[in-house]
Amino acid sequence: MVGMGAMVGMGAMVGMGAMVGMGAMVGGGTGAVMTAVTMTFEMTRDYDIVMPMILAVAASVGVRRLLSRENIYTLVLVRRGRTIPKALHANMFLVRHAREVMDSDVLVLPAEDSFDSFLREHEQDGRLRHVVVIRKSRIYGVIRVNTGLRRGLEGAHTGVTLGDVASRDFTIVGEDVVAYDVIDKMWRNHAFMTVVVRGHGMHGAEDVLGVITKEHVADSVASSLKIYPR
Repeated sequence: MVGMGAMVGMGAMVGMGAMVGMGAMVGGGTGAVMTAVTMTFEMTRDYDIVMPMILAVAASVGVRRLLSRENIYTLVLVRRGRTIPKALHANMFLVRHAREVMDSDVLVLPAEDSFDSFLREHEQDGRLRHVVVIRKSRIYGVIRVNTGLRRGLEGAHTGVTLGDVASRDFTIVGEDVVAYDVIDKMWRNHAFMTVVVRGHGMHGAEDVLGVITKEHVADSVASSLKIYPR
């Protein structure tokens, strides 16, 4: 009887060890420490397994971070050249490239063009338009023309040019910059719009690919929440 009891006890220890090992693998591989501990406890309903689980998962995560700073979810993205901001892995919107977030429906016009003529030419659009203004072959400013502005200036003759009304509160980023860095640059420069360009160095009209505004950022984040059912 003693021998049978010892065998039963040994079997229980082997089972517990297997569960602890499974939880450690999940926690270390995914980085979801509390999920691994909670999941294993819910499967076993054994309070005695909690402490070994915490120690095993902590050790597993520590070893994995020594070998690789990325987990199994972010490793693939990093290998594709998409840098993952630490502590922000859950918001995958932040690692999308600027070209994936930008609005490509943008007008690129000379600063010398008449603002009144522009409003008349595009009065039938009836939608928000973004304009990148070029002066001396370089990006000079940006304009956001909405329905309210059109109505306020309807029939008026301002006599000003696009360069006169263009805002200088903008930044310029390359098409491969991730959204996290775009948002950070906009915030640091107090900009309401970012112009996305191709290439490096001085940028002209031919380099403009699109624009990103604070509204684009908010809409993109909001749309990404659709994958989480209420």
